[in-house]
Amino acid sequence: MPLHFSWAGSYRFEFKDFASQAGSKLKLKLQKRRSALSRPAVCALIPARSGSKGVPKKNTKLVGGHPLIAYSIAAAKLCQAIDRVVVSTDCSEIASIAASYGAEVPFLRPARLARDNSLDIDFVRHALDWFQSNEGSRPDLLVHLRPTTPLRDPALIQKAIELIRRNKKATSLRSVHELPEPPQKMMGIKNGFLTGLFPDDPRAEYYNLPRQAFPAAYDPNGYVDIIRSDFVSRQEGLHGPRILAVVTPVAVEIDGPEDFAYLEYVIEKKGHPLQRYWSAAPAPHRKGPTARTAVG
Repeated sequence: MPLHFSWAGSYRFEFKDFASQAGSKLKLKLQKRRSALSRPAVCALIPARSGSKGVPKKNTKLVGGHPLIAYSIAAAKLCQAIDRVVVSTDCSEIASIAASYGAEVPFLRPARLARDNSLDIDFVRHALDWFQSNEGSRPDLLVHLRPTTPLRDPALIQKAIELIRRNKKATSLRSVHELPEPPQKMMGIKNGFLTGLFPDDPRAEYYNLPRQAFPAAYDPNGYVDIIRSDFVSRQEGLHGPRILAVVTPVAVEIDGPEDFAYLEYVIEKKGHPLQRYWSAAPAPHRKGPTARTAVG
């Protein structure tokens, strides 16, 4: 550490100032270290299986010059509260592409956990078991980012993490957006005739009432879900009974080819910070010091 001097007609060693500054720096360093040790470890977990039927290979399909999965990786990397970014996939091609964009891919998910009817809790438990067996511990919080909701604001993810950190009673957090019409105004079809979906509603033709007659309803949209590892590990489910809500703007969700066409249109006409983030990166642009790829 350099010595601190001051000019006062001649050099005079200001020991008290030096000691004070050094003490302050050491105190700040210890405070930061204690804060890092005390706060929950946060891992972004991005699921990307290979067997999409609606859009084959949709997770690696190029949008705005980059594969779809790259947008979720960028959102996680740009969120200061996230400590690491891990992709769970059953496909070596997806693993290689994810790693080239700076994600860790320390394992390949078994094919039996990557089927059309596989549940989210399956790949979550698999990841938690891998962390415990291979690293000796699990992240406290898993930030579940679906590649099919690509356009996110990292600041909103940050706020969601801060919210669940403050609320110790919450078993999880999920993002939602408000539905334009409540479910009470939707209809089913029975024997060719339309029928209301809420037969216990005592109001005559309740489905014809204005939407203001019903409470607001919200649709989980995959923008950001946060899971407590200890809750899942206790075999109590994925989200539990106390799910914190984060209301987001309506997000572009990718299910079919038309959704990709709309996403391309949005990025081309309006641009997006996540797309610009990757486009500004030097080549071979994406691979960073956190990238790890599974072997086999």
